[in-house]
Amino acid sequence: MRLLSILAAAFLAAAPAHAFDLQGHRGARGLAPENTLAAVDQALAIGVDTLELDLVVTADDVLVVNHDLALSPDIARGPDGSWVGEALPVRQMTLEAVKRYDVGRLRPGSDYARRFADQITRDGARIPTLEEVFARVEALGAGHVRYNLETKIRPDRADLSPTPEAFAALLAEVVRAHGLADRVSVQSFDWRTLDALAAVAPEIARVCLTAQEPFDTVEAGRPGASPWLGGRDADDVEGSAPRLAADAGCAVWSPHHEDLDAKRLAEAKGLGLAVIPWTVNEIAAMRRLVEMGVDGIITDYPNRLRALLVERGDVVAPQVRLPTR
Repeated sequence: MRLLSILAAAFLAAAPAHAFDLQGHRGARGLAPENTLAAVDQALAIGVDTLELDLVVTADDVLVVNHDLALSPDIARGPDGSWVGEALPVRQMTLEAVKRYDVGRLRPGSDYARRFADQITRDGARIPTLEEVFARVEALGAGHVRYNLETKIRPDRADLSPTPEAFAALLAEVVRAHGLADRVSVQSFDWRTLDALAAVAPEIARVCLTAQEPFDTVEAGRPGASPWLGGRDADDVEGSAPRLAADAGCAVWSPHHEDLDAKRLAEAKGLGLAVIPWTVNEIAAMRRLVEMGVDGIITDYPNRLRALLVERGDVVAPQVRLPTR
């Protein structure tokens, strides 16, 4: 318990002095093409504390910032301008091949486009490497901004990612090469990568993601261990997601926001965990969670959350001035 409290305290100490962690989900997905440099720019201009981004690995072992393990037909267009129709796993593509696809707009008429009608098109946007994101943030002088990096890996699809150990080693190498260990946390639903990261880079904070709605990674009440939890069985801790996260050595528990109530929040805090729910887009839900006492929120609309925090009189991160075009 004492070690976990120290880890959580260290995570919060590395965050901005005002403590509340405003995280832009996939950069700022509600406003700009997700996981692109345009989304990074948008989030920085709004004034986020943390860029929440997703990582997959190419065939030539380059970390790229993309949510799906395959190019999405709702996002990706080929060199001829046509939308991706068949699954194109990123792990089976070189970086050069990945860079041929335009991810700067949503496919018209798709459910995804209807959900994010306010997203501004950025034709020509490409899937960036993690190193390109690091370089962009530093070039803009945003040395106060942190990164929350999610390893996209599934226990049932070993063909779509490196092994957990290789994924963790690759990520640790890039983070250390840029001197960013104190500004990076790594999160995952598949806790095998978190366990592997603890072995090779214990100085990098780990975030235990869980979902019980709309999909279930905890699997409380089912026989045996959940494949998502690195061999852990929720029933060994009475189905408690916070206790699972604490036992895994995470500094942060990050549940789906609809899975979080005052009782679970109090339990997590009592275990020394920081609590940062995902993905919260409605202002009423943001207000409820802020007043409940969460340590941060992951949102597609960092502009909405920032406005709420300003309204409350909370201290917020600085806005980054972007270069004029």
